[in-house]
Amino acid sequence: MNNRLYGKLIFELSRPGRKGYSLPHNEFGSYDIPQELCREQEAALPECDELTVVRHYTNQSANNFGVNNGFYPLGSCTMKYNPCINEEMAALPAFSALHPLQPAETTRGAQEVCRMLEQSLCAITGLSAFTLKPFAGAHGELTGLMVIRAYHEKRGDTRRTKVIVPDSAHGTNPASAAVCGLDIVEVKSLADGTVDVEHLKELLNDEVAAMMMTNPNTLGLFERSIPEIAAMVHDCGALMYYDGANLNPMLGACRPGDMGFDVMHINLHKTFSTPHGGGGPGAGPVGVRQGLEDCLPCVSPYNGNFAVEIRALAYILSLGRDQLKLVGPLATLNANYIKECLKDVYELPIDTLCKHEFVFDGLKDKSTGVTTMDVAKRLLDYGYHAPTIYFPLLFHQSLMIEPTENESKETLDDFIQVMRTIAHEAATDPEVVKGAPHHTPIKRVDDVEAAKHPVLTYKAMQAL
Repeated sequence: MNNRLYGKLIFELSRPGRKGYSLPHNEFGSYDIPQELCREQEAALPECDELTVVRHYTNQSANNFGVNNGFYPLGSCTMKYNPCINEEMAALPAFSALHPLQPAETTRGAQEVCRMLEQSLCAITGLSAFTLKPFAGAHGELTGLMVIRAYHEKRGDTRRTKVIVPDSAHGTNPASAAVCGLDIVEVKSLADGTVDVEHLKELLNDEVAAMMMTNPNTLGLFERSIPEIAAMVHDCGALMYYDGANLNPMLGACRPGDMGFDVMHINLHKTFSTPHGGGGPGAGPVGVRQGLEDCLPCVSPYNGNFAVEIRALAYILSLGRDQLKLVGPLATLNANYIKECLKDVYELPIDTLCKHEFVFDGLKDKSTGVTTMDVAKRLLDYGYHAPTIYFPLLFHQSLMIEPTENESKETLDDFIQVMRTIAHEAATDPEVVKGAPHHTPIKRVDDVEAAKHPVLTYKAMQAL
C-alpha cells in the first residue's frame, strides 16, 4: 500500500479534469431546467480516475471494524454474527424489487413472511399478537407506550400519566415515556443491582400507567422479583412493559409473556441478526398479551423495515426450535467465563451470576490513574473493538462486556489474555495505556469537541 495516499480524503486525491466514468451519447436532446432548480455554482465534487476511487474506498473499508473480521464485545447492544444467508434472502429480487405501493394481491409472499415472523415472535415471547410497523427499538418503545396509554384511555382512566423506570434502565426508556407525554418516576436499585421492591411499593398508586423493565437488566442481571413486581403493578391497575433490548440471553430460558409482561418491543437487529452498527438499520416490533390486540396502533402505512424482518425470519428458521433454545444459555456461559477470568484484575462491583453481559468498574488498581477510556483505546491496538464504556451510570468507570453466543472459547481466551496484558501494562508502564491507541490510522481524538463542533465538509476543513 502506498502510505502517501493512505488516509487522505478523496478530495485530496482529486485532479482537475480527471474522470472515472463515461456516459453514452445523448439521444434525447437538451431541455431547459427551471432557474430555481439550478445551482448557483457547480457541485464541488472530487475529480478522480476510476482506479484511484476503487483503491481509496477499498483502503478506507479496511478501517471498518465488524463482527465478520473481529471480536465485538459491545455490551448493551448485541453485536452478533450475521450469517450471509440472511443477506442473500433479503436481497432476493422477489423481495428487494417490491414497491411499497403496489397492489396487495401481488405481494402475497412478502405478506407471508410478515405473518410467519409475527407467529414466531409470539411463540418466542409468549405474547398474543405483534405489529411489525415500528422502524427501530426506540420507535417500538414509543409504540408500546402508546398502546398502554390507549388501553387506559379506552377504560376512561385518564389519571394514569406516570411511568416507573428503574435507575439502571436504558436511556431510551425515560425518553420514550417523555415523548409519549408521560411523567417519569425513578425506582432505585439495591446494592445487588436489581430493583428495590420496597421502594417500588412506595411509588405505586392510581396515577401509574406502567412500569418499564429490561430483563436481564442493564447490568446483565436477572431480575428475580419480577413475579412479585408484576403482581404489585397489576394490582394497582397498571401494566408491565418489557424492553426487549436484552432478549438475547432469554432465548430458550424463559418468555416475557410468562413472567407477567403485557407489552414489549423486540430489537430484531440485536437478537435476530441484522448488522446495526453506525446507527442502523433496525426494527422494533411490538407485542401485546391477549386482550390488548385492539390497542396496537397503525404507526405506519407499511410493515416497518422489511429487509430487517426478512433477515430475522431467516435467522429464526435457520436455527430452528431446538437450536434457538441454545442461544441464551451459550451467551450466558460465555459472559460468565470472561467475568470469572478477569475479576482478579478488574473491579467487579456486583460479584454474582450474570446473564449475557456484565460490568466492571475499571481496573482494580486505581493508583495508576489508568481509566476505562484508556483501557478501551488500548484494546484497539490489539485488534479488538472496545466494549461499551461509562455506561451504565451506576459506576464511575463502567466497562460493559457482552461476548454473545457465537464466539469460540479460543476467541474468548485470546480476549481475556489481552485484557490481562493491558492490566499488567497499566501497573508497570501506565503511560503506554494512557497514550493509546498507538497503531491505528487515527489516534485519540477529542470526542467532546467533535460532537460539539463537527467538521462535515471539505471546504470547512480547508478553512481550519
